[in-house]
Amino acid sequence: MSWHAALRLDYTLENSRSVARYRHDGPLRILQSLYPEGDAICHNVLVHPPGGLVGGDTLDIQLSVAAGAHGLVTTPGATRFYRSTGDAAAQRVHARVDDGARLEWLPLEALAYPQCQAENKAVFDLAPGAELIGWDVTALGLPAADQAFTQGRFSQHLEIQNLNGLHHEARTPVWLEQGRIDATDTRLMDGPLGLAGHRCLGTLFFASGTVITRVRREATLDAVRAALESRVTSGDASPDTPPLVAGATSPHPQVLAVRVLSPLVEPALNLLKRLRGVLRHELWQLEATSPRTWAL
Repeated sequence: MSWHAALRLDYTLENSRSVARYRHDGPLRILQSLYPEGDAICHNVLVHPPGGLVGGDTLDIQLSVAAGAHGLVTTPGATRFYRSTGDAAAQRVHARVDDGARLEWLPLEALAYPQCQAENKAVFDLAPGAELIGWDVTALGLPAADQAFTQGRFSQHLEIQNLNGLHHEARTPVWLEQGRIDATDTRLMDGPLGLAGHRCLGTLFFASGTVITRVRREATLDAVRAALESRVTSGDASPDTPPLVAGATSPHPQVLAVRVLSPLVEPALNLLKRLRGVLRHELWQLEATSPRTWAL
């Protein structure tokens, strides 16, 4: 039997406090709202009690952040896409961020088990003045269990759109990335222009509902690249640390992106967590406060 779960999470600003309210259908929940940074920023953990998705399962997540509110969403662990011999399992996220609002979308990795059939889609609609820090991390196979990703397919879709018009009903595409990872595609999996043997790929991104000023963009990219360089020259890149490849760029005037390829998920996620702190400091003048579940 397939599981179909849906959740709607809405953030509003009430008396200088970001407040989260949600409705759910099926096995998808939000844990208690936490305020480790004070009332202005609401942290929430998205929980899927079954622990993973099999063929035919669907997770449908709808988010909204009203003007002035700041919501942060993460997960307690990986989103697992298990082996399937039939239909694909799907996770679909659609978020709307209003004028002057901020969203941090920081789920832990999507874990593609061998022989999975999976779809992972995220769409973010940004009003003028809205800002977003998010990431997308995919781990292929179970290297610690010696289960390589030699069969299976994983489809990805990451999209950012502008909300236009008086009531923000019209949308203008800003950034779209789509791809299909087929385990049998050896050029993609192992070729130098593909994953080059890496089995974890991640993108950390900052997006704005308006053009990022040149000064702000260049200062942020400089800070991110300095953090990447410090990893190379410090103990973080010791011989015992699995090698990874990373770089920062601005693929669109409203987007900054950091790309990471790594043999394993742990070094990639650790780096992205650190760089998310750099983005917070440079762009929002906030400390690199992490969700509590990341310390578990």
